[in-house]
Amino acid sequence: MSRMWMKEHRERQKAFERRRYPTNLIDEEWERIHPILPQPAWRGRKPKMNLREILNAIRYLARVSCGWRMLPYEFGPWQTVYCGSDASCGVCCSRPCAMSI
Repeated sequence: MSRMWMKEHRERQKAFERRRYPTNLIDEEWERIHPILPQPAWRGRKPKMNLREILNAIRYLARVSCGWRMLPYEFGPWQTVYCGSDASCGVCCSRPCAMSI
């Protein structure tokens, strides 16, 4: 049997396909920032995106000075990142955001 379609291979392929950008947070930066970020609410729907990925996307946008809609697909939908970065979550759209508490 070919090893190409085994679960382990798919996990390695998924990690390989996740493109790394120079603007991504390194582990040491994430460990310092993570404690001061708002924690997700214990009630309600779980966030679809990881806060680290939202921060990576915001750092990418700040570095390359591109528009929200030009965000690479590896960071997820631009609407999710845009709403997750808005401090007034709930004003920008009616759906719950990734960073809302």
